[in-house]
Amino acid sequence: MQFGSWTAFFAMGGHGLYVWLAYGATFLVLAISYFSVRAAKKRLRQELSWLPGDGSTAIQEEETKL
Repeated sequence: MQFGSWTAFFAMGGHGLYVWLAYGATFLVLAISYFSVRAAKKRLRQELSWLPGDGSTAIQEEETKL
């Protein structure tokens, strides 16, 4: 499908609102998922920081379980 202008592209033949909301919702879910995993990993590293040594072995073992 080809569009004659950028306005027509964003309007998507009258379905633009649905299409762009779907893209936005997908991006939002992926962003929330990414940042929640990062926060969980940081929290896990902090919880395991009390281990003797640098704790990297325990962290690697926990990451392989996930």
